[in-house]
Amino acid sequence: MARRTSLSGSDSSSLRDCAIAQTLDLVGDWWTLLIVRDAARGLHRFEELRASLGVSRKVLTERLGMLVEHGVLVRRPYSEHPPRSEYVLTPLGRALLPVLVALQDFGDRHLLGDGTLTATAEPGSAEARRVHDLVGTAIPELSTMDPIAASPLTVLYCYPGTGVRGADGVPGATGCTLEACTFRDRLEDFTRLGASVRGVSTQDTTEQEAFARDNRIRFPLVSDAALELAGTLRLPTFRAAGAARLKRLTLIVGRDRVVREAIFPIHDVTGGVDEALAAVARHAG
Repeated sequence: MARRTSLSGSDSSSLRDCAIAQTLDLVGDWWTLLIVRDAARGLHRFEELRASLGVSRKVLTERLGMLVEHGVLVRRPYSEHPPRSEYVLTPLGRALLPVLVALQDFGDRHLLGDGTLTATAEPGSAEARRVHDLVGTAIPELSTMDPIAASPLTVLYCYPGTGVRGADGVPGATGCTLEACTFRDRLEDFTRLGASVRGVSTQDTTEQEAFARDNRIRFPLVSDAALELAGTLRLPTFRAAGAARLKRLTLIVGRDRVVREAIFPIHDVTGGVDEALAAVARHAG
């Protein structure tokens, strides 16, 4: 198997001691990060990965072997006759998801966008297409949290964060308290249709719990501080107050974890709640 020369043997101490250089030695090849991207969203088998990436069998075999050797992926047998294995992210591999989120954020803003910092998007943007392409796909099991309820439908609404200093000047970032309180006030309407409501932000659970207590929020707020959901679903993000924040969007998800409908962008927070309720009514039963 072809391997890059390891930096551990470099004569330059600036490379041996540089965390960026050492990380690039592992993931510097673009196929490597794309494999991590696809494994995170549930593509574990060789032919699934090859079809998604359009890469040669030789290159994919080499990259998978390298990622297994370095502990980013683990081989897991799924067939004895013939012998077949699938490739699953390890905790080390999942620790790379924030790297993917940062790369995606940079690309969305500076390469696919005009460089403007915003917490929303235009309806025909690459971000909007990526979110709407989630319809019909399943949300994989997550290691840090599980936002999907046992009810027939889950309304999974993502929001930037409550009380985030420095976000006031970012278009689309304000209104998180109003959105949560509107979902709170309409909760019985969702429940009657067999839907549970879950709010997701990248804030830690302590901040979320304090907000829920102060505002009498009667549904769970789930923390994606590890960016596992954002990285797995390639959800659009932006940076504010020194952290990655989820852009405002809503997914209607079935009990089978399949996304039934995606609402993005959302420019009117109360109108977004009405749109979510209408979507639930369409899919109820």
